[in-house]
This record gives sequence, C-alpha cells and structure tokens, in this order.
Amino acid sequence: QVQLVESGGGLVQAGGSLRLSCAASGRISSIYAMGWFRQAPGKEREFVAAVDWSGGSTRYSDSVKGRFTASRDNAKNTVYLQMNSLKPEDTAVYYCNTSPFNSNYWGQGTQVTVSS
Repeated sequence: QVQLVESGGGLVQAGGSLRLSCAASGRISSIYAMGWFRQAPGKEREFVAAVDWSGGSTRYSDSVKGRFTASRDNAKNTVYLQMNSLKPEDTAVYYCNTSPFNSNYWGQGTQVTVSS
C-alpha cells in the first residue's frame, strides 16, 4: 500500500505564498501521477493539480492555473505544490493523493488559510 503525508500549510495573507509537500512511501512504484485536492468546510473536495511522477507533466484546475505549480522530486519521493498569489478562496484543507485518487490513501491533509 501507499502512505502519503502532506505538510506545509499555514496562515498567509492574500497575495502570499506557501509550498506544500507530500511525502510518499510504501508501494510508490505503482504511482503514475500524484494529485493535490482541497476541501473547504461545507464544500465538496475538488481537484487542484496533478503531476506525472515519471515525466513531470502537470495539469491544473482553472481556478489555480497560473498561480500554483506542482512538481516532484523523485529522489525524495515527494511532490510539491508551490502556491503563489494566494486568495482567500484558496482557504481549505489540502490533501495529496494519487491521480486518479485512491479513496484509501486520504490522509489528514494540511490546512491552508488565506486572510484578506
């Protein structure tokens, strides 16, 4: 199985930046792509970004395109989400998972709060 641990969240002012990390362990050889998802209180969990583990190609939701950058460090078995120009609407708990996601891999997530 795969274990995923995300970190790096915090409180930041609008326009600021944060970098989230997701460390993967276990049967990581089975992972083809990693995704970032987020969920605000009372809202449905939504896709944010994904990065291909092998080639590093990425895709993003329209709401974050141009502001967020997903990347991976194969040597560290870690994926990142560089979040720039943060908006209050980005406030949510951010989760990493495989992409497409595996419901068994959801962790605790990391809280991102963007103040106005």
